Amino acid sequence: MQERTLYEYATVRLVPRVEREEFVNIGVLLFCKKQRYAQLLYHIDSDRCALLSPEIDFEKLKAHLESMQDICLGNRAGGALAALDQTERFRWLTAKRSTWLQCSPVHPGLCLDAASTHSELFHKLVL
Repeated sequence: MQERTLYEYATVRLVPRVEREEFVNIGVLLFCKKQRYAQLLYHIDSDRCALLSPEIDFEKLKAHLESMQDICLGNRAGGALAALDQTERFRWLTAKRSTWLQCSPVHPGLCLDAASTHSELFHKLVL
C-alpha cells in the first residue's frame, strides 16, 4: 500500500494594480520533499487578466513565470537561486512580496502522487 506524503502548494497570482488588491490566479507551485517534486504549472488567460488592467505586458509576465519555473526546477537558467536546495527554492519563490506577481500563503496537504495532485489543484484553482 502506497503511503500518503506531505506536500505544500501556493497559488501564483497576477496583481496588476497592487493598490487595488485585485488578482487573477495564473499558476500553482507545488513542492513535495519526499517525492522530490517541485514544479510550477501556469496558464495566462490574457482576456481575463486584461479586464483588471489593459496595460499588462504579457511578454514580461511570461518571462517572469519561466524564470520562476527555472528556479523551481533547479535549471541553470534560474541563476544562483536555482542552485539552492529544493526546499530553499520553494521557500524563496513563495516568500511574501508586494509586487504584481505574488503567491498565496502556503497550504499543506497529503498526496499519493505529487504530479497528479498538482494537476488537480491547477485545474481547480487556475483553469
